[in-house]
Amino acid sequence: MNKHIDSAVKIRKGEELDKQKLGTFLKESLPNFSNKIEIKQFPGGFSNLTYLITANSQEYILRKPPFGVNIKSAHDMKREFKVLSCLEPVYTKIPKPIIFCENEAIIGSPFYLMERVKGVILRNKIPKELNLTPDHFKKLSIHTIENMVDIHNLELEKSNLISIGKPDGYVERQVEGWIKRYFKAETDEIKSMNFAAEWMVSNMPSKGTVSFIHNDYKYDNLVLDVDSLEIKAVLDWEMATVGDPLMDLGTTLAYWVEKDDNAILHQFNVTWAEGNLTRQQVIEKYAELRNIDIEDVLFYYIFGCFKLGVIGQQIYARYRKGYTKDERFAMLIHLVKACGKNAENAIKYNRINNFY
Repeated sequence: MNKHIDSAVKIRKGEELDKQKLGTFLKESLPNFSNKIEIKQFPGGFSNLTYLITANSQEYILRKPPFGVNIKSAHDMKREFKVLSCLEPVYTKIPKPIIFCENEAIIGSPFYLMERVKGVILRNKIPKELNLTPDHFKKLSIHTIENMVDIHNLELEKSNLISIGKPDGYVERQVEGWIKRYFKAETDEIKSMNFAAEWMVSNMPSKGTVSFIHNDYKYDNLVLDVDSLEIKAVLDWEMATVGDPLMDLGTTLAYWVEKDDNAILHQFNVTWAEGNLTRQQVIEKYAELRNIDIEDVLFYYIFGCFKLGVIGQQIYARYRKGYTKDERFAMLIHLVKACGKNAENAIKYNRINNFY
């Protein structure tokens, strides 16, 4: 199964790094590091850029913001490195952080280096050779929610994870912030997104709890063991913070695509495959594991749909402006519309699935 380990490929045009400057910096900053490096790029993902750095047969991962981006809070490499550093003593399923560089003269932006955790990452297609059965997916989906609960149960004070976010007023701040981001990046009038924004403002929950949250938790941010499919590491902590854990769950629910959802959403998560829990079952499993009653589940799902739509809209807007030439981004406006439609249907039918 080693051939199914997530692999790097040739760097996309326009996203090359200065190999000489990077190699010199790493040689000067890290003990026994060779300045002769090889660089490849991981093709998945739609946000921060991820590269494979090979030196003396050792492999590392480099993370940097996308080119042409000015959304500092969403692409703060220093903050993401701090998150991993705070997590390292209390949570084992992360890549070990190695070094952060703030000097933009090296590769044009801040970046950080971390260890590479090898494994399978399930992206938009299921590798046929893995022979994944419904039983595999049922087990994986349950383990995914169990691991999310582990994250939400992390201790905040002694670990200093509390310093990552500002939990007071979190829900209101998130709703207002994502609405503002959407209209700042708007390129087309999408009535369902406008409707969802208005609905959220009028239906915010009056109470909530506080946990450390990932905020982008889905299958393609999980590194799985090639044999057992157990979760080895969780990736992409760029939006992690301290806030209401049900907001985190809502984002995961938006990514938790079901078979009857719009086909364009299928390419972002393989939760549509037979055997996976449904969105409703995810809610039930999460509530069982945390021994809580989940009120206002509709709000959290609608927020997740809107947030996913905004992320797609921001990337699409950068593509429209020519900041990136990645042709994958040309279709993201249809993703935004599909997210808006799911939010609209959830409001219309007062449920989080079985819309079609």
